[in-house]
Amino acid sequence: MPTNFLACDGCGQSASPEHIARRLRRLEWTTRYRPVHIGTLLLAAVSPQADEDFLYAAQFKGEAGRLLEAVGISTTGRSAEVVLSEFQRGGFLLTHMLECPLETGRSEQQPLEDLFRKRLPHVVTRIRRSLKPKRVVLISEPLAPLAARFSEAELGCPLILDDGKPFALDSADASSAVRHLRQSLGMAAAGV
Repeated sequence: MPTNFLACDGCGQSASPEHIARRLRRLEWTTRYRPVHIGTLLLAAVSPQADEDFLYAAQFKGEAGRLLEAVGISTTGRSAEVVLSEFQRGGFLLTHMLECPLETGRSEQQPLEDLFRKRLPHVVTRIRRSLKPKRVVLISEPLAPLAARFSEAELGCPLILDDGKPFALDSADASSAVRHLRQSLGMAAAGV
């Protein structure tokens, strides 16, 4: 079995056949609910390891649950199809700086911040040329070192931050970040 894999185009990590298969499955889930016109692109740091935390896997735990709470979509008594369709109709799309979960055994691999810096030009180009949202919102604390670079980048739309930092939906105080994000999205929708 070969030990030298090519870099994944979605995350820059070494890509085994299993890695690629998982990436393609998640791309399929996401594409099903991608809005035709993206109003708000929610950019997180790293795709969650567990599928149940991945929004488009439709189990709404972890990151997915916090994000739905922040955008004001209830999951109580509703099917996954209804919830994700409402997210899509709201013009929301969630993507990640690293579109794949971090591989285990990363000690010999690049530090996370290095992966982010290498991915930044690809992500900015994708936002500007392919996704073309009306606004971009950073929603992960690990993206804080890149906030200024995102602000300076020509995204083709406004960048929404929480007092100059990402909305830390993955922090210990996620409830505060959820509240701030909900307020900011309300103001952005009102044109404030």
